[in-house]
Amino acid sequence: MIDDEILAGIEAVLMITDSAVTAEDLAGSLGLNEDTVLEAIRILKADYDGDEDHRQRGFEIRHVAGGFRIFSRGDYHEVVKDFLTAGQSAKLSQAALETLAVIAYRQPISRPRIAAIRGVSVDGVIRTLLLRGLIVEAGKEATTSALLYATTRTFLDTMGMNAIDDLPDIAPYLPEDADVAELGAQDTEVLAEIDGALDDDSDDDLDADSDSTAEMSRVAD
Repeated sequence: MIDDEILAGIEAVLMITDSAVTAEDLAGSLGLNEDTVLEAIRILKADYDGDEDHRQRGFEIRHVAGGFRIFSRGDYHEVVKDFLTAGQSAKLSQAALETLAVIAYRQPISRPRIAAIRGVSVDGVIRTLLLRGLIVEAGKEATTSALLYATTRTFLDTMGMNAIDDLPDIAPYLPEDADVAELGAQDTEVLAEIDGALDDDSDDDLDADSDSTAEMSRVAD
C-alpha cells in the first residue's frame, strides 16, 4: 500500500513540471525507489481514469519522452483548444509547422534539403525552432558539410509522444531523399550559396524574408 503522502508528493511534482519527469528523477527527489514510484504512478493514473464509483478527471498521466507528465485528457481536446485559441494567435507560424514536419519525418536533414522540399527559404523558421528547443543541430552532411537538424526530447514532450516512431505514417507523401537529389548538385550549391549569403543578414531580416516568402508560396498555391 502506497502512503497518501507519497502519492501527493509525486502528484505535486508532476503538476508543476513543464516537461516529462523520469521515474529515476522522481525517486531521487522524493527519496524513494523506482518500483515505489512506478506503483504510485499506476495508482494515480487509475484514480484519474475513474471507475463506476468515481468520476473521470479532466487530466491524465502519460508516459512520454522517457518519463511521466500530466496532460489534459484527450477527450476534452476541443474544449481546451477553444479556450486557448479564443482571441489568441497560434504559437508557431504555418511556415514553422511545415518545416518542423519535414525535419521530424526526414531527420537528420540539412537546411538546403529542407528548403528544396518546401520550395522556400527556411532560415528564419530554423532559428525559431532552435530557440524553442524543438530541433537541435545533429552533425554535418558528409558530402556538403551542411549542418543537419533533428527533433529533440522537447518536441516529443510537446507532441505527447514517447518516441519518434509514434508519428503518424505520412512519410510516403513526402519526397524521398533521392527525389531531392534529382534537383542536381548545382541546385544544392545554389541553395548553399543563398544559405551563406542570408547568414550575413540580421535575424530580423531573415525572419521577415522567411515569413513573406512562405506567405507568397501559400497565396500561389
